[in-house]
Amino acid sequence: MNKTKFFRIIFSAVIFCVFGLVHAKIRLPKLVSDGMVLQRDQALKIWGQADAGEKVDVQFQNKKYTAVTDHSGNWQIILPEMKSGGPYIMTVNEITLKNILIGDVYLCSGQSNMELPMRRVKTVYPQELLSAKNTNIRFFTVPQKYNFNEAQNDLDGGTWEEIDPQTIQNFSAVAYFFAKEMYLYNKIPVGIIHSSLGGSPIQAWMNAASLKKYPEYLSEAQKWKNNELISQTESSEKALSNAWYAELDNGDAGIKNHWEKPDFNDSDWKKMNVPGSWEDLEKSFDGSVWFRKEIFIPKGSEKNSAFLNLGRIKDADVTYINGQKVGNVTYEYPPRWYDIPPGILKEGKNSIAVRIINGSGKGEFIKDKDYFLQIGSEKIDLKGEWKYKVGTIMNRPAPGQTFIRWKPTGLYNAMLNPLIQYPIKAVLWYQGESNTAKPKEYQDLLATMILDWRTQWNQKDLPFFIVQLANFMERKTEPVDSNWAELREQQRKVSQTIPNTGLAVTIDIGEWNDIHPLNKKEVGKRLSLQAQKVLFDQSIIADGPLYQSMKTDGNRIILSFKKGTDDFVTVSELKGFAIKGNDGVFKWANAKIEDSKIILWNDEIKNPIAVRYAWADNPDANLKNKRGLPASPFTTE
Repeated sequence: MNKTKFFRIIFSAVIFCVFGLVHAKIRLPKLVSDGMVLQRDQALKIWGQADAGEKVDVQFQNKKYTAVTDHSGNWQIILPEMKSGGPYIMTVNEITLKNILIGDVYLCSGQSNMELPMRRVKTVYPQELLSAKNTNIRFFTVPQKYNFNEAQNDLDGGTWEEIDPQTIQNFSAVAYFFAKEMYLYNKIPVGIIHSSLGGSPIQAWMNAASLKKYPEYLSEAQKWKNNELISQTESSEKALSNAWYAELDNGDAGIKNHWEKPDFNDSDWKKMNVPGSWEDLEKSFDGSVWFRKEIFIPKGSEKNSAFLNLGRIKDADVTYINGQKVGNVTYEYPPRWYDIPPGILKEGKNSIAVRIINGSGKGEFIKDKDYFLQIGSEKIDLKGEWKYKVGTIMNRPAPGQTFIRWKPTGLYNAMLNPLIQYPIKAVLWYQGESNTAKPKEYQDLLATMILDWRTQWNQKDLPFFIVQLANFMERKTEPVDSNWAELREQQRKVSQTIPNTGLAVTIDIGEWNDIHPLNKKEVGKRLSLQAQKVLFDQSIIADGPLYQSMKTDGNRIILSFKKGTDDFVTVSELKGFAIKGNDGVFKWANAKIEDSKIILWNDEIKNPIAVRYAWADNPDANLKNKRGLPASPFTTE
């Protein structure tokens, strides 16, 4: 053999090997990666892709498992059930996965109250963020995407992360407090897969098959399969929005004349008490308005960093201190919490200027929120008199938005379907606010979704823990109908009729002026109680008083509650009960506890026929058991 031929053979062999290695490279789904938590006591699927016919070897805990890819390049290996433990190493051909735990994996899904991250509750739980350190709690946050055309098999991002003071900032607060409670309960590693999106209705998390009873939702899902329509809609809405804001800015004298500057002369400005609404003093309008306030800083304090809390504002704000921008929020819901670095404040007189843009509805500084500047341990109260001046009055509201990402099936396809091959222990579901416009269909939608998800995971008894909607909005003085109460009733019915479900009642820990109440720690605790009961110990009392039945006795109605939940807390006056007569009108009821029963009556109603409890957006109700857990709102109708 001559040298030329020899080198050709060697070169061909090298090229073959190189290309063989390239084409044979194993591709793993994003969930199967470093730091993952695998579900204990269940058969475990490890899956991925490679070239067709490729041999795949998985080595884990001193055992080897083998598969061969099918004609499409897909492969899967089922590992046997395993006990909790770790950290472990897994190899999949040339890939090494490190720091793997075996424990309990929970899927946390829903809308903004599930999404709300720990950084949003830092003023309530500062030590939780500073001291967070637990390598046995892991989070995987699913990227927020939608797809109407087909169900995706993998995610386009996401990593498993351990809890520490940096990573915890972006973790779901409800999910974190739940995970912390569960780890304290049994010291089993906890993996959280967090897949939620603010504002999303339940139908966005359902596939087309589960929506077959709802042709209007299926029609909408079909409509948005048109990518050109999505592009045109988004482009058109962006253009309208840009034009509105350009007109707003061009007409705003505050921008032209720099009303944020500390030396600006505001002597002719009007005055208003904060919190409150300038529209109570002016005519109602959409547009911009500026606020200014002077504060005085003692000597030495200006060298420190500070924290500005401007409560919550409807809608958007840009905030300045001494002419320097310190923060902004572009929509109404987030709190206005701004960290002020050293060097911005100065000794003596300082100015705060806030430009507010209100696109629709009543613009205001939200009442019953904190407004202060904190420097070290000292707080300067910012409530009270501010100066203000209108910047621009628009002749129309800000353009609306279609929010295509919330349309039916889109989130299921992109954020749920890629997860279904990964075994889990249970689901936590915090959603419903976006379905309060049509509450009566929610029981069927939620029950259908639960059963479908169980089918998709091939876990027919997959536990499902639901957070009932919290109290919200202003209180009413008389019994009224309420979509929020109706949706809570639908959630309660699901928890009472679908096996292996639990309901975390939050009717007592909401905030009337905030759809995103900050007490996420108690929500996590109540979810963990439900999980502990359903998953581990049926003797645990995880519910407040659970209504069971009623009977009439003359002009009285007697209510019975589930045994074990009927050890009522004694209060001077039971609140929240309404009673209905033959005329169909509900009136407030007198209520008293007799042993394990509750007796209700109203002297004006001789023949009562039904009872409602806590039936309002924000009810004044106080029925609890000695475990400290509130009764769910309910109706006997």
